[in-house]
Amino acid sequence: MRFTIVKSIKAQQKLSRQLIRSGKSIAVVPTMGFLHDGHLSLIKKGLSKADIVITTIFVNPTQFAPGEDLTRYPRDEKGDLEKIKQAGSQIVFIPRLTDMYPDDYETYVDVENLTLTLEGESRLQHFKGVTTIVAKLFNIVQPDFALFGMKDYQQAAVITKMIKDLNWPTKIIVCPTVREKDGLAMSSRNSYLTPVQRKQATALYQSLILARQMVKSDERRPSEIRKSMRRLIKNAAPDSDIGYIAFTDLKTLEAKKEITKNTIASVAVNIGPVRLIDNMRIF
Repeated sequence: MRFTIVKSIKAQQKLSRQLIRSGKSIAVVPTMGFLHDGHLSLIKKGLSKADIVITTIFVNPTQFAPGEDLTRYPRDEKGDLEKIKQAGSQIVFIPRLTDMYPDDYETYVDVENLTLTLEGESRLQHFKGVTTIVAKLFNIVQPDFALFGMKDYQQAAVITKMIKDLNWPTKIIVCPTVREKDGLAMSSRNSYLTPVQRKQATALYQSLILARQMVKSDERRPSEIRKSMRRLIKNAAPDSDIGYIAFTDLKTLEAKKEITKNTIASVAVNIGPVRLIDNMRIF
C-alpha cells in the first residue's frame, strides 16, 4: 500500500479495521520520534512478521516526571517520516496530544510489582504512563505484533505482563539493542551529550562487558561485580552519577543474590544532565 500518515484516532481505527477485514496482519513500532537505527531495525523486523507495519510517533507526557526533559525532548517529524518511509513502514500514526489526553482524561493502566524496581524505583509514575499510552495505542492500532528494543527490557517485561493480564492477543517481540561502533546503546537522548560526555558514555557498555567477563571467569557474587563496574564507570566518567547497577532475572526482574542463568546486568547513569540506561545478559 502507499505510504500513509494518519493523525486522527478515528481514522486510524477505521484503517486498522479495514486492514484486518482484508486479512492483513499488523505490526506496530511505538516511538517518541527522533528516530535512530535502533528504531529502524524494529520496523524491518516488523516487516518480516506482518503484512503492514504501523510506526507511531507520540511524545507521551504521562511517562515524564516533573523536572524531566519533556519540553526539550528532541523532535524531528520531517526527518522521522523520511526514515520511516525508507525503512518500509507503510503507515505512520501521529496522534494529537489533545486527542490522546483530553482535558477530562482520568483513566490509567498500572502494572504493579514489575514497575517497583530498576527505573521504577526512582521514576515512580514512569511506567504508569508507559502502560497507559501503549494500551491506548494497542486499542487504536489493533496489532498482531508489537516490537520493542532490549535496551528498555524492563519496559518490554512490563508491557508483556500487561497484555497477559488483560488478555490482549498481541505478541510482543523484543529485539537486540542496536549500538554505535564504540558500543554505546543508540538512544534519542544521546543527542544531548557534549563530545566529552559522549566519550564518557561508553563506560556503560564497557562496564557491562566487564561484568560478562567476570562471570566467564567464574565470579558469581553480584557485590564484587558491582564494585568493579562502579570503579570502571567512575574512572571513565568521573563526573557521572550512578543511579543503579543491578542484577536481575530476565523474566521476573527479581534481584539476583547470585549470578545464575538468565541474569541481566542493568545500569543507569547520569552523565551531566543526561540519564542513560543499558543492560546485557551476562549469564
